[in-house]
Amino acid sequence: MSSETHVPVLIVGGGIVGFSASLFLSHHNIHSIVIERRSASSNHPRARSVNARTMELFRHLGIEDRVHEAAASMSASAGIYSGRSLREVIEPKPRSEGPRKVPLADLFRQVSPSSGTFVTQDMIEPVLVDVARERGADVRFNTECMHIEQDRQAVTATLKDRQSGAISTVRADYLIAADGAGSPTRTRLNVPTTGRGSMGHLLNILFHADLKFLVDKREFSLCRIDRPEVTGLFTSINNSDRWVFHLSFDPSKGEKASDFPPERCKELLRIALGLPDVEIDIKSILPWEPSVRIAERLQHGRIFLAGDAAHQMPPWAGQGATSGIADVHNLTWKLAAVMNGQASEVLLETYDMERVPVGRAAAGVSANAADETGIISTKKNFTVALSLLKRILIVPGYGYAYAGHTICEEDTSPLGGLTWRPWTLPSLLFSIDGRPGRRAPHVWVEQDGRRISTLDVCGKTFVLLAGSDGGSWTECAKNLSSVLGMEMAAYRVGPEGDLVGPRGVFESAAGISSQGAVLVRLDDFIVWRQRRKCSDPQAELERAMKKALCI
Repeated sequence: MSSETHVPVLIVGGGIVGFSASLFLSHHNIHSIVIERRSASSNHPRARSVNARTMELFRHLGIEDRVHEAAASMSASAGIYSGRSLREVIEPKPRSEGPRKVPLADLFRQVSPSSGTFVTQDMIEPVLVDVARERGADVRFNTECMHIEQDRQAVTATLKDRQSGAISTVRADYLIAADGAGSPTRTRLNVPTTGRGSMGHLLNILFHADLKFLVDKREFSLCRIDRPEVTGLFTSINNSDRWVFHLSFDPSKGEKASDFPPERCKELLRIALGLPDVEIDIKSILPWEPSVRIAERLQHGRIFLAGDAAHQMPPWAGQGATSGIADVHNLTWKLAAVMNGQASEVLLETYDMERVPVGRAAAGVSANAADETGIISTKKNFTVALSLLKRILIVPGYGYAYAGHTICEEDTSPLGGLTWRPWTLPSLLFSIDGRPGRRAPHVWVEQDGRRISTLDVCGKTFVLLAGSDGGSWTECAKNLSSVLGMEMAAYRVGPEGDLVGPRGVFESAAGISSQGAVLVRLDDFIVWRQRRKCSDPQAELERAMKKALCI
């Protein structure tokens, strides 16, 4: 017997991206149902890290510390190596004393209040599931989406309980499809994809073996093995007894996944480890193909693709899960603004404009990191070095900008705005310099005696950040909040401001004078900047807000 439920947003796919979407919606007081065909969260360590930008988003949600706690066993992971066996690579390395320093960590502290971390999918998903439930989400495991149809008002999904066989119907205002690389939703919608397609054939072998005697205090992240008998990649999971090996096989030579039963895999693992007598317990063997497939469009009426359903890419630049989380962070505040009557539905069209180019660029960089086997290349040549440089620039989750009709263009004459940009790492490497379409700059300030980041006041509403002498802008923002009937926050930043900091530091980071201001939307991206005081600040700010909301 079928029953019907109404919900503002139905999320198909209960993985990292799906549950992140639910949490972002809850952050904006929008209820969601999350369905997942599996019986529980992932028990296989697929994704292995979240970057600094993603941790900023978890910081907004108040779960940054919980994620770090879940990742504690991986905190020592560092380094990408290659050789004929893991023992041959690791054994000559000296054991380190004390905490290992993350390369470039001090430099990246200028960019963000948060730091990325190694954390596998099976470590982070339970955290997201628990918090989603705590915040009111309706989480339904063992539930499969059988059919979807939509009209001008809503999306109707037919769901099946895979245990009982019961059929139910959910009518949602919008649907987010975060149902993975093989997305049934994308298939139903006949969405065309572009990209290289499959780049290789691998077996993801999850196994237990006590290697602490070898790796303790000389932990690694990735180690590629190349020898005639076996080619593959070790990835650390808990730096003790839990590991993954990505074993390459070649269908053009007649090889297939079924040629590698557990006993043969154990033999190959012992060769790759360089430990012929080590005891190995294989937990699972999953065939997979590193691939690039980019959906040409992400919005289909009231249905939106996100994560691997939108852009599948190899994991070698750490962009798979993190790009998907950025997708739904970009989308959910827009859905909330539309459902709350603050924005027109035209705003939702910017999801495609903004996220398709970012997904395509991330997929390209990720693919270029691999060789003909689909595994990350560790060769030492110019092509690999260039690929590494590009990865370094996108791995933290920055370095891209949004453009489109909701972002206010600036008059940068006569020198193209070059004189406005600070000579700092955030500006020079990642273009975090106050320009519209870029993430707002991070500066440490004090509020009510607490040390916070300028990013910490963002995320719930539109936020105006003004220079130390920008009181006229903050007054205009308060007035405009009443005119538009929506909440806005406004702060002066400086020695005597609402956010207390050294004179000129925020202004320099944002590319404004002490009388200038920037307007930051709910995903921390700047939509408008006025470098100085203008003749009619109220009208100027109102124009920017209406443009940002497509009203």
